[in-house]
Amino acid sequence: MIQLDEHVKQLSCLLEDFLLRNGVNYNLAHYANLLLNILVLILIIIGINYLIKRFVIQTFKTFTDKTKTTFDDFLIQSNFPRYVGQILPLMALYYLVPIIFVDYEAILAIFDKLFDLYVIILVIWIFRSLLRTSKNYLKTLRQFNDKPVDSYIQVVMILVWVVGLMFIFAEITGESIRSFIISLGAASAVLILVFKDTILGFVASIQVAVNDIVRIGDWITFDKYGADGNVTEISLATVRVQNWDNTFTTIPTYSLISESFQNWRGMQESPGRRIKRSVYIKQNSVKFMTSENLDELKKIALIKKYVSTRQEEIDKFNKDNQIDKSLPLNGRNQTNLGIFRKYVDAYLNEHSAIHKELYIIVRHQAPTDKGIPIEILCFSRDKRWENFEYITADIFDHVIAAIPYFGLQLFESPSGDDITKMYGFQQEN
Repeated sequence: MIQLDEHVKQLSCLLEDFLLRNGVNYNLAHYANLLLNILVLILIIIGINYLIKRFVIQTFKTFTDKTKTTFDDFLIQSNFPRYVGQILPLMALYYLVPIIFVDYEAILAIFDKLFDLYVIILVIWIFRSLLRTSKNYLKTLRQFNDKPVDSYIQVVMILVWVVGLMFIFAEITGESIRSFIISLGAASAVLILVFKDTILGFVASIQVAVNDIVRIGDWITFDKYGADGNVTEISLATVRVQNWDNTFTTIPTYSLISESFQNWRGMQESPGRRIKRSVYIKQNSVKFMTSENLDELKKIALIKKYVSTRQEEIDKFNKDNQIDKSLPLNGRNQTNLGIFRKYVDAYLNEHSAIHKELYIIVRHQAPTDKGIPIEILCFSRDKRWENFEYITADIFDHVIAAIPYFGLQLFESPSGDDITKMYGFQQEN
């Protein structure tokens, strides 16, 4: 190695020795030799870079194309070979610059500082490339599809930058890393204020992952931020949601643990999606059923057996208790609203799109100024949004159309035309 160094030094002085032998001034010969050495060094660095780019990186790309794993493909995308390839030119600089500038201590001191700083930054770039590769690769694995990988990678990247800045500080100032940590502690209040969102996001992302609050792909609704769609990205500071209108909403990560939002994952994982909607019946259209009314309703196939069986039970009860039925109010009676509720229940139990193993409820709620709410609560088998809406509409189309057959009326607030017609009728009278 020593002999090689001596040989290189002799080569670096060839022009100077030649010019001196031919009577050229020492200073002129020295600076001409220095300029030539700098040009040769530049050509060597360019040549090494060309060889790395032309052969090494290209060979690596060819190799990755033949492998089955995608990890090496992501290494190419994150420029990992290019960053690693810079190590050879750096080694050449580290070896040749001290020989070329042997008589220039000030230049060598500056070179040492810049060289060390660049090495630190290069190491950070290599780590960043590896982290990006790991992130992209993990996202291709099924078990990590719904995990906030971005958050974890960002945390590691912050730690890498902190360590790198510590070394850069020590290199520039000449102080130890311990001094940097002491200075960092003194400025901690300012750092906490500046990086408040990052710190909150870091804590929140850990809680989100540990408690499994949100996963990538979850459908969430966050009214405060106008978010209603699928989570596409969970990073250290923000959660990105693609709304159903294809717009994007960005939510601070810490909001997921500090505020209330709706996650539809439970619905998506359940065997059915809930349908919950009411129709409002006019109260003055509810009445007791006469025998003529019952005979008409027995024509409806879904409730024919129910109406007959129920009426037999009622007639037996009234007869056994000697109820005076000259007044319909006495004793027990069927109402059109009760039979209608039974019809809707039977209709839902016969509907092929309704999940029969989950709740099917048709309930009578407290009367309001808009009428009597009859709420339908059931679950559709198909949970896809477009099909769910179609099933819901299909059910309520039928229910609304069936209401008049039971002598009931659907409540509807009067429109302007209704008021105008009523006013015109009064004027004519």
